[in-house]
Amino acid sequence: MSEKTLTRMDLSEAVFREVGLSRNESADLVEAVLQHVSDALAAGETVKISSFGTFSVRDKSARVGRNPKTGDEVPISPRRVLTFRPSHLMKERVANGKKR
Repeated sequence: MSEKTLTRMDLSEAVFREVGLSRNESADLVEAVLQHVSDALAAGETVKISSFGTFSVRDKSARVGRNPKTGDEVPISPRRVLTFRPSHLMKERVANGKKR
């Protein structure tokens, strides 16, 4: 498994090379898309990107957890969590290790 991490800069550079926008315009475009996705998720909306996957927000209720070291019960407060469900195409690409 590779240790390479895809960053905003990498995305901006890919837009620059593939689309032909200037580097600044590419960075602005990537930033705008990420901001739009982030805003939608913060508002509780689901974000579905075809052939990639679906991001959604779940409300988890309060529950009782357990400290594995001591065995003591610990209350876990209710919270919102971000989930991602990859599409079938993405699952296949990852399983097969295909780049494109």
